[in-house]
Amino acid sequence: MSKPLLPIQEIARKLGISEAHYEPIGNYGAKLKLELLNDPAFPRRGKLILVTATTPTASGEGKTVTSIGLTQGLERIGKKTVITSREPSLGPIFGIKGGAAGGGMSQLEPSQKINLHFHGDFHAVTTAHNLLAALIDAHLFHGNDLQLDPELVSWPRTMDMNDRALRRIAVSLGGKEDGAGRQTGFVITAASEVMAILALAKNREDLRRRLGEIVVGVSRSGKKVTAHDLGATGGMLALLTDAILPNLVQTSEGTPAMVHAGPFGNIAHGTSSVISHEMGLRLAEYVVNEAGFAADLGAEKYMDIVMRTSGIAPAAAVLVTSVQSLKLQGEGELQRGFANLGRHAENLRRMGLPTVVAINHFPKDTQDELERIAAFCGELGVAHAQSEAFAKGGLGAVALAEKVVETIGKNPDAKPRSVYPLEDALTVKIEKVAKEIYGASGVNYSEKAQAKLQRFSEWGCAGLPICIAKTQYSFSDNPKLMGAPRDWTLQVTDASLSAGAGFVVVMAGNIMLMPGLPKVSRAAQIDVSPGGEILGV
Repeated sequence: MSKPLLPIQEIARKLGISEAHYEPIGNYGAKLKLELLNDPAFPRRGKLILVTATTPTASGEGKTVTSIGLTQGLERIGKKTVITSREPSLGPIFGIKGGAAGGGMSQLEPSQKINLHFHGDFHAVTTAHNLLAALIDAHLFHGNDLQLDPELVSWPRTMDMNDRALRRIAVSLGGKEDGAGRQTGFVITAASEVMAILALAKNREDLRRRLGEIVVGVSRSGKKVTAHDLGATGGMLALLTDAILPNLVQTSEGTPAMVHAGPFGNIAHGTSSVISHEMGLRLAEYVVNEAGFAADLGAEKYMDIVMRTSGIAPAAAVLVTSVQSLKLQGEGELQRGFANLGRHAENLRRMGLPTVVAINHFPKDTQDELERIAAFCGELGVAHAQSEAFAKGGLGAVALAEKVVETIGKNPDAKPRSVYPLEDALTVKIEKVAKEIYGASGVNYSEKAQAKLQRFSEWGCAGLPICIAKTQYSFSDNPKLMGAPRDWTLQVTDASLSAGAGFVVVMAGNIMLMPGLPKVSRAAQIDVSPGGEILGV
């Protein structure tokens, strides 16, 4: 059984946070104030552990469970620890994957609240994003003083739900103003540039600057038009002024947890906020930070985007894998799936990250299968430990916690590094990630993608990092290509500029920024008891 939840004041005390530095929300949650970052009583002193994974199945490999369990395991061996996790999106919760607050004996609590509306941050991001969209159409209606080309407006609308019917829509139908009947669409909130900005901003002033730099489209003379040009910055900032504050909660064993921001790892940069990482390093010895999806996505983007923004280099990486993941990548054969694990481990080594493989134990796994994975890790020369965090909580992750601490201790001079220098051209950066991380032999660009990349370079944005949006189910851009494929070509179909977030998004293959619900969604399993208890999340 899980322990009863502790009052949020007790969780704050575990981290040495005074009441002046947080604002309680209910009995079990709080917002941490930004003033904490300027308090000399909290110098940066901790080490960040980056948790990533091998290529997942549709239901995931228990990466969040393992991250939470590792945090609990570190506390059990006497380490002052906090987890920094992303906020769940309602899209997966009502789609295929389900909740994102862990499970079993390793959950973030209160889990139902975290999985649903939580403290309103997602709603704030959605509203700030849509305020800008509304201001664009109002500007077109009222004379279009900026001469914004309606055909080249790139700012969509957003909502936090999987709704494929909204991918392509027409707005202002029947009007006579500039831009009447123009085509646009929706992206899911986790793919909004505002979400990426919230996750990467260092403080409110940085948030203001980044919001102002959002590019919404192109003028008829070929110049970029920004949110600042539209006078949108102040209103958007007002909607986000509380959302920028990290949320303090706890795990099912009462270990401190920060849950903040929620960019996806396949279509955005895929990790919690830079502010929560910075606070964590000031409050704890170890910060366990999960990166979205597999190491070719979340981990690469952490190293190439997030680390450059925050200056926080991981002390080690944990690579979560499972029998079911490797069997899927081996098309039913565990041995064939080892190539997938091997490439992910090699990529982390290429990034200079001391690595521990966490073999996540599922109930149907046989001892022989688990031992075979352990033996392969031995052949790779990679540290490994089995994790039973779902069934046993922190106790089931003690061996993993000890192995991670040991690995960090053995590698005090590790030098984590990005995949490419910022001085490279945008196409060179894309090709380096495609070839060195994904295993591609080359890259093919659509005419539309080529034209946009050229335009971004002309605007002076060639020095930005890239964020490749592709399927999470394969190293390649084809979700059906399993294992560790080689001799394939990455198909770059489109690109967009996230100038406020500070990166160029590169769309590869048939990637969707607005997912759709499955034929039978998890919504059918979710209900509320007569007493008001949420069921099935």
